[in-house]
Amino acid sequence: MKFNEVNESYTMAEAIQEAQRCLNCKVPQCKKGCPISNEIPDWIHELKKGNLGNAISIIRTKSNLPAVCGRVCAHERQCEGACVLGKKGQHINIGKLERFIADFDAENKLTHEDVTEKKRGKVAVIGSGPAGITVAGDLSRMGFAVEMFEMEHQCGGVLRYGIPEYRLPKEVVAREIRYIESMGVVIHRDTHVGVEITVDKLFDQGFDAIFIGTGTGKPKSLQIPVYKNGVLLTDSDGKALSSDTLKGVRLATHFLRRMELYNEGFIEHDEVSIRPGHRVFVIGCGNTAMDAARTAIRIGAEHVEVVYHRGIENMAALKAEYDDAVKEGTNFSWHSSITELHVDDNDEITEVVIETKQPLPVAEGEVEKFEVTRRTERADRVVMAVGATPNTKIVRTTSGLENDERKFLITREVPYGMTTRKGVFAGGDVANRQATVVHAMQDAKRVAEGIARYVDAVKLMKEIGE
Repeated sequence: MKFNEVNESYTMAEAIQEAQRCLNCKVPQCKKGCPISNEIPDWIHELKKGNLGNAISIIRTKSNLPAVCGRVCAHERQCEGACVLGKKGQHINIGKLERFIADFDAENKLTHEDVTEKKRGKVAVIGSGPAGITVAGDLSRMGFAVEMFEMEHQCGGVLRYGIPEYRLPKEVVAREIRYIESMGVVIHRDTHVGVEITVDKLFDQGFDAIFIGTGTGKPKSLQIPVYKNGVLLTDSDGKALSSDTLKGVRLATHFLRRMELYNEGFIEHDEVSIRPGHRVFVIGCGNTAMDAARTAIRIGAEHVEVVYHRGIENMAALKAEYDDAVKEGTNFSWHSSITELHVDDNDEITEVVIETKQPLPVAEGEVEKFEVTRRTERADRVVMAVGATPNTKIVRTTSGLENDERKFLITREVPYGMTTRKGVFAGGDVANRQATVVHAMQDAKRVAEGIARYVDAVKLMKEIGE
């Protein structure tokens, strides 16, 4: 069940025409708006002249994922949002230009990056998501021998299994992975660190430092009361039954991952929880919630509704993602929560009870007031998109590695990103620096610098000691 990409690329003529609108500002606000400080005016200037090889070379000095960033970055809140032409509603379409350049380079094999001699040290990277790819690419360019360890059969992490095909084609992700392999990065797929191999054993293999970029693989959940025939269900201890135990309740990340595994041929269609004709309710309003809702629509769900406890002005999702979801038929309930699940004798979800607390206008200084309404809707599936926390397998199997009370790895500022275990670094979501793909890359670039300085310092101290 392949989903066609929703946004079309530029033609060459369209890309150059769009690039020619750039003012090439002396103090480029677009660059300031980019978390990784991409040299945006410089590569747009090269595109204007038709020098696409120069353009992609400039982009790659800052980004290991140009084709990905061109598609899924929050451009409206970053580079494009900062563009001076945006004041007139005519910002440069920077993301689409970056995507065009990266795709054109890959399709025509314009550039080839020379492989740097790997004499500076040896680094292991655990996880192949945006943070892992960034650390691996940056350190490889710095002259480190890098080996990446990925538990899945395919690399990419959230890029591969968390963002649907219609937003980010998987061939684009695979292409970026092949690029860092061409730089000399060695990838070990189907290798689960913390299960099949430990951090200690990696050090025994001669690695000078280890980076953990495993993201947040353990989704959070909500405990919603479950009723059968009007009776609250309880467990053996008399506590309200966890709604997570119902087969009709699915975590958004799990649902999206299963969809991708089905598309890759690893599982059967009946192992994807949502079916044509289902009525689906998604809790949460970030980009993952939008992805889940829009994927359910593509599967053929009869009704898809996003239920969010706050207002539209507070949603974490990009407005562009919300607008597309609305166009495709997603319904939205603001200031609302699912307060009950009703099941039949087979514990299949039949209904949800939605409570809406609509704020009422009050005078300054008065206590907030709400108009509360409840409605019961027929339902087949509930999808949770309410955030996630890290898995703890690596922590449990690594001496000296500590996480905080919320399971995020504890790191330090100097050297940036080093954990409580000497020589072990972490970045991105697993270190509680959760945000977008490009923010994970921003953090990872700082960690890569921290790793390089640490390894250089350790080697220098050894030389002095000798």
